[in-house]
Amino acid sequence: MRVTKAQAERNRAHIVATAARLFRERGYDGVGVAELMAAAGFTHGGFYKHFRSKADLMAEASASGLSQTAARTEGLDPAEFVERYVSREHRDGRGDGCTVAALSGDAARQSVGIKTEFAAGIENLLTVLQAQSDRPGDADRGAARAMLIDMLAHSVGAVMLSRACPDGSLLADEILDVCRKGILASLTHGYSDQSEARGPGV
Repeated sequence: MRVTKAQAERNRAHIVATAARLFRERGYDGVGVAELMAAAGFTHGGFYKHFRSKADLMAEASASGLSQTAARTEGLDPAEFVERYVSREHRDGRGDGCTVAALSGDAARQSVGIKTEFAAGIENLLTVLQAQSDRPGDADRGAARAMLIDMLAHSVGAVMLSRACPDGSLLADEILDVCRKGILASLTHGYSDQSEARGPGV
């Protein structure tokens, strides 16, 4: 039976979503095309009706996953983001978690195309976070952006470092607890510094 254009688009989107989850769980090299298509409910041969190569799927799945992270971040202020991000739930839910924390190490060894998707996704995430952190009277947007980049880098690093330890180890939990407290303290300190720089009554 002939597949309609609409159905083909839905199939493609399902393959991309499945790939995004599996790549977050196992890394780009941890799952092959045949296994990925089987997980999505399709045959291996059907892959090339949708994608020219695995690299193309990797780029599209990365973009999709990064967009999901930004969407889940909307409405969260930086402190709320840190509480959710630097957590055991996020660390243990790798397949449903942030693409940045799951695949940044892999992306660093991939093509410019995938690195470009990561750069765009990280920039979008920073934009979402900045929209929630802007305060009336904030004049130094450069300083605010620098604070958010620092916060995001420390949050991602904390999750990656915790995941590198054995599951359930005391050190894995200690890394999250220490880093979460430190990041939240730095956010409070950073906002205080900005308020002092603006002066009283500003």
